[in-house]
Amino acid sequence: MIIDPTEVQAIKSFSRLESLKEISETIRMLVPILILILGITIGVLVIVWLERQISAGIQQRIGPEYAGPLGILQALADGIKLLFKENLLPSRGDTRLFSIGPSIAVISILLSYSVIPFGYRLVLADLSIGVFLWIAISSIAPIGLLMSGYGSNNKYSFLGGLRAAAQSISYEIPLTLCVLSISLLSNSSSTVDIVEAQSKYGFWGWNLWRQPIGFIVFIISSLAECERLPFDLPEAEEELVAGYQTEYSGIKFGLFYVASYLNLLVSSLFVTVLYLGGWNLSIPYILIPELLEINKASGVFGPTIGIFITLAKTFLFLFIPITTRWTLPRLRMDQLLNLGWKFLLPISLGNLLLTTSSQLLSL
Repeated sequence: MIIDPTEVQAIKSFSRLESLKEISETIRMLVPILILILGITIGVLVIVWLERQISAGIQQRIGPEYAGPLGILQALADGIKLLFKENLLPSRGDTRLFSIGPSIAVISILLSYSVIPFGYRLVLADLSIGVFLWIAISSIAPIGLLMSGYGSNNKYSFLGGLRAAAQSISYEIPLTLCVLSISLLSNSSSTVDIVEAQSKYGFWGWNLWRQPIGFIVFIISSLAECERLPFDLPEAEEELVAGYQTEYSGIKFGLFYVASYLNLLVSSLFVTVLYLGGWNLSIPYILIPELLEINKASGVFGPTIGIFITLAKTFLFLFIPITTRWTLPRLRMDQLLNLGWKFLLPISLGNLLLTTSSQLLSL
């Protein structure tokens, strides 16, 4: 059989085009992920700087001021210091669990950012079960903390891991019930649809006004999920040295530090998406209806406005968890569990029943 050289050349050209198409498709998928990771990293650095400055103001002292202008690079300097510090391993601990624990905590939180819409059509994965995927993924992080506490072979670390698991179980149920109420109001579990459902009346269309009880329960449950004061029982310094972080040093300790602020940022973003209108402007529809569509404009201007509005609402909300850290005393473990099971769970369940009844009556 005689093979035509032109056919061979055509086959080679076709295979080359196919390989180039696969490479371009891979790049198209990786670029948004890398941009999101870079943006998250910058956001965490800003939160660390913001918390230090606000804390300094509350305590009437001077915060970081030498590392960069206004001390903005202090968090970066701390991260570089942890990167080069010695990485110690407990001699009698389970080194495999000890090493895997911080990674599980960070990765599970990072995956939650994939369903957050930062602007109109600016979401990595617009899933129909977006909010419940976040709840499912966030429940993996306490497993990493429990592994870290157990693998350290330290009674204080193990107690911290057990507290983290108990706290997560106690407060995930009220959090889920609040999210379910929002899904019923929006007739969707997609984060994009939830934001769009709040865009009709501008500021007055926010779920904050339609779900005030759920908003308060969601904030308290989010603080407990992030292990922020007054719910920082898993790493209570006066009781457990540093909890599950006691035996850690170097970059592994830095991963726990990053995971804490990543969790705080993602919780604040979900508050913005679920209750504060997401990327939409806070202008009543009757006044200037054209401005409500400005963040849907084509080109670079529209998405930039949407990202700016989302981040502005998020960082304004961050003042609440930062100020509570220096305002409220730490709860006891029995008080924390009683608050979750005896108060927040019945309140969130009653709020869900009221929301369901109102939706049925409106049909």
